[in-house]
Amino acid sequence: MGRRLCVIGLDCVTPQLLFGPWLAEMRNVRRLMEGGIHGHLVSTIPPITVPAWMSMMTSQDPGMLGIYGFRNRASREYEDVYIVNGKHVKARPLWQHLGRRGLSSIVLGVPLTYPPTPLRGVMASCFLTPGKDVTWTFPATLGAKLDEWAGGDFILDTPDFRTLDKRQILDQIYRMTRGRFQAYRALLAREPWDFAIMVEMGPDRIHHAFWRYSDPTHPLYERGNEFEDVIHRYYLDMDEEIGRTIDALPADASVIVVSDHGAKAMHGAFCINEWLIQEGLLALKPGVATPARLTPGMIDFDHTQVWSDGGYYARIFLNVEGREPRGQIPAAGVDALKRDLAIRLEATTDAHGQPLGTRVFLPEEAYRESHGTPPDLIVYLGDLGWRSASTVGAGIHLFENDTGPDDANHAQEGIFIWHGRGKPARETAGNVSIYDVAPSILDFYGIPVAPEMIGRVL
Repeated sequence: MGRRLCVIGLDCVTPQLLFGPWLAEMRNVRRLMEGGIHGHLVSTIPPITVPAWMSMMTSQDPGMLGIYGFRNRASREYEDVYIVNGKHVKARPLWQHLGRRGLSSIVLGVPLTYPPTPLRGVMASCFLTPGKDVTWTFPATLGAKLDEWAGGDFILDTPDFRTLDKRQILDQIYRMTRGRFQAYRALLAREPWDFAIMVEMGPDRIHHAFWRYSDPTHPLYERGNEFEDVIHRYYLDMDEEIGRTIDALPADASVIVVSDHGAKAMHGAFCINEWLIQEGLLALKPGVATPARLTPGMIDFDHTQVWSDGGYYARIFLNVEGREPRGQIPAAGVDALKRDLAIRLEATTDAHGQPLGTRVFLPEEAYRESHGTPPDLIVYLGDLGWRSASTVGAGIHLFENDTGPDDANHAQEGIFIWHGRGKPARETAGNVSIYDVAPSILDFYGIPVAPEMIGRVL
């Protein structure tokens, strides 16, 4: 048997929790750290599950992939928006490189693997799978086995993490996490594999649902609440699942534990389109009823220069002559408007007039290439401390999320641990780029790094 590598992907696990005070209680994470390298992982711009995991698996940035989040513009038409899935990934992920060298892979739940694709090995698709009435595994017969190994129901994702029924969502998260780890261990024991990866969405869901209850810096935190220890307990239970998994591996297997981004308190929502209206850059059609979440059909594009899409970060779109159907900005004025917008956005303030600390990125500077229809500006409101809300007519600052209860935003840094990678015990890898993971795994197997990969070998 050749070299074997097992990857445990934990969506949204954040270094201030995993590497912080709780680490003393997490014996299995500690033993992995003590036998290899570890550090903070610097995620994609923006640090979003889609496309971050696929950027990790291809070593290509979101612009190269042409995937800028869950929702993407398919063209310059105002309402031509699609929800991304695996069919939109044109780059070759890691397991395809390995398969060409005769190596077998187990791929379980990696975001942007729905619909599943044939490979040398087995695959179960991700949380974007619409349900189990579609083909969600390769081979198709694998699904029934995963349900059995998961205790009766392999949960693709929690149905609604933005809910006020906290006990119900907590139960769903635990059942999903335990079932996924059980199924992963069953696959590791039963399938031939050289490379194996699973991604568990539970940490992301528990952060979004419970961050306010455990973080004293969150504006809605109440000391002594009944859910104060929920995230802490989950991290300890996750450590036990990690321990059971590594104990089931061959003694010579190498192990990576990695997240795609981190998490932080969401201090509020900044209504970016309301701000654009007040700045004189966006106009609504007459008679539009507000407050409401903005849709393109509400916008008077004949009198609009700029509009935005909401989310964990803001995507800013310019209405450019000759590019958009009813463009208003002369092409010669685009660069100047971008610079002016960046200055104005970085000067935004909170409800008390204090600077938010907003950061603005240009796709042409953030990415090697920009395929598809990228936003014109990428904006981290309050450096990701504030969500971008699309709502208009309700003021600029909201203190509840406009898409349902949500306590956390994504943070730029996740975690990276590689047990068995050739460095002395306890030596830190420092900051690891998300783009370094795939090239380093190819190097682990003695395979030359693909020329399209932009990361370095650790």
